Amino acid sequence: MPRRVDHEERRRQIADAVLRIAAGRGLEAVSMREVATEAGVSIGRVQHYFASKDQMLVFAAGHLREHIEQRVRRSIAAAGPALTPLRSLRAVLVALLPLDQDGRNDARAGVAVLIRALGEPGLAGRYRSGRSDVIAAVAELLRSAAGAGELRDDLAPELEANILLALVSGLASDLLLGHHTPEQAAAIVDHQLERLA
Repeated sequence: MPRRVDHEERRRQIADAVLRIAAGRGLEAVSMREVATEAGVSIGRVQHYFASKDQMLVFAAGHLREHIEQRVRRSIAAAGPALTPLRSLRAVLVALLPLDQDGRNDARAGVAVLIRALGEPGLAGRYRSGRSDVIAAVAELLRSAAGAGELRDDLAPELEANILLALVSGLASDLLLGHHTPEQAAAIVDHQLERLA
């Protein structure tokens, strides 16, 4: 009986290779040949799934978003059974920080893709769409936390969501550069949330 091929799994395997190369050497190092070598497959296999480098990068950017979403889900699950809206909000914000090696790799790959997106309207549009989704989710958590009495009820949720995400983005850069430790970064997030209480 012929073996059933999971094409999506193979595409994700190739995307993981793209992200590893981007994290370690930047997008300049991403080529069909380099990706094939990193993924442990033939260049023909890569070309079978992706007709161009650009197509491969767009898919890898979407795959990176899936990595981040999984990290957020794990962080929320780790927050425990007594999950309040404020604890959910903190779990989301902390999950967006590159606190471990996987997070650092994803953050470095994300920076590489972001730089590429500055010159490519299609990729930039995907980034803006993803950012809008995150802002909306954080704003909703802020509304829920205020409704539960955990935060001030006079907050402007969209504005505060933008401020919190700008803070997390800056902290992510500081973590990558070694300016803060993971503990310091988490403490800064906690301090900002306490200011909203």
